[in-house]
Amino acid sequence: MKKVLLEMEDQKNSYEQKAKESLQKVLEEKMSAEQQLQSTQRSLALAEQKCEEWRSQYEALKEAWRNLGTQHRELESQLHVLQSKLQGADSRDLQMNQALRLLENEHQELQAKIEHLQGDRDLYSSDTQHLQDQLKRSEEEKLALVAKVQQLQSLLQNQSLQLQEQEKLLTKKGQQIYFHKF
Repeated sequence: MKKVLLEMEDQKNSYEQKAKESLQKVLEEKMSAEQQLQSTQRSLALAEQKCEEWRSQYEALKEAWRNLGTQHRELESQLHVLQSKLQGADSRDLQMNQALRLLENEHQELQAKIEHLQGDRDLYSSDTQHLQDQLKRSEEEKLALVAKVQQLQSLLQNQSLQLQEQEKLLTKKGQQIYFHKF
């Protein structure tokens, strides 16, 4: 019985030893599991922090995308306005070019008229010079004729005076002769 008791005691000690070892092993596993849990919790916290950062970046990017969409629509609207203005400017440019061509044609026509008028002016100037020369000669001839007429008038007056004097003389002589006869 002692032997059985001793065996049982040995078994008990063996079981206790195994239980202690198992318990020790379980404690070590528990500590390892707790360390893993803490490590996993830290990783989870980091992951949640990263996730929150990504969510924040996602929201910022989403807001930036909305702003870009709004800006894009505004730019498209401005582009349409600018295209409309450009078409208007092109239309005005076309009109201005047409008006410029018309003005250039008018300028060429006026230039041709000016050249024609200058030719006429030169011709008229030559004719005018010729006429002025003729007028000058005519005036000189007129002055000569006026002088001649004055000279002839003076001569006629002198002759008339002489005739009058001769008539007076003749009348006096005729009277004297008439008186002498009587």
